Amino acid sequence: MNNGAATMKNSIKFGADGRLLNLNDWSPELAEEMARNEGLTLTDQHWDVINTIREYYQAFNISPIYKLLRRELKKKFGAERASDEALSSLFPAGVQHQSSRLAGVPLAFLDAELEHSGSGRSVQPVSSDAKPSSNQVDFNGKTVLLYPSGNLVNLQDWNEDLAGILAEKEGIHLTDEHWVVLNFLRKFYFEFGVAPMVNILIKYMSEELGPEAANRDILYTLFPDGPAKQGSRIAGLPSPQGCIDG
Repeated sequence: MNNGAATMKNSIKFGADGRLLNLNDWSPELAEEMARNEGLTLTDQHWDVINTIREYYQAFNISPIYKLLRRELKKKFGAERASDEALSSLFPAGVQHQSSRLAGVPLAFLDAELEHSGSGRSVQPVSSDAKPSSNQVDFNGKTVLLYPSGNLVNLQDWNEDLAGILAEKEGIHLTDEHWVVLNFLRKFYFEFGVAPMVNILIKYMSEELGPEAANRDILYTLFPDGPAKQGSRIAGLPSPQGCIDG
């Protein structure tokens, strides 16, 4: 951020990337001033994106990754408004980086990884576990490695038979109801590149499968250690990001 933006208000502090250090300092007026210092005049279409990001962050305490942002915008305003071209024209300094900065929220974790990778290619979301542990299961004559959390080290090791073994390891016998959740978790992960925390899981399951399928009490009955945390382990996915099961 340039010096003009850095000195907008003496009491407001910005990080090196131009993001607010105290998210409570954000206001629409500040966003307008930040945008002017970046050469933007905010229009209603800019505000539709900014408000969508802020609503998502307020609901889940985590910023939406780019694919989820586009999904929310498409649902609200239509496919054309959610296209890469439309969003890039609104935020020429980088859609996810610039829009979330003006919205006064952190950059989504996965998007931060992609930005620092220096390429437009997908990167494997990093598990919350730094190193594989000695935890493992023997499956079909092969040793399958697990992180300390119980998530698979190598996602390609997963199949439905292994899921049954992972579930039994946690005292769960998989039923059709369990598989509805596991299949949804895997669908979500391979569409958006991130395992959803529980509130996001409930939101999108409710939208796609109906509120009965996404009933919180039922989900916790199926997965007592948490439908996001425990479900991701059995579904062969990385640990969810953000506040996982609450």
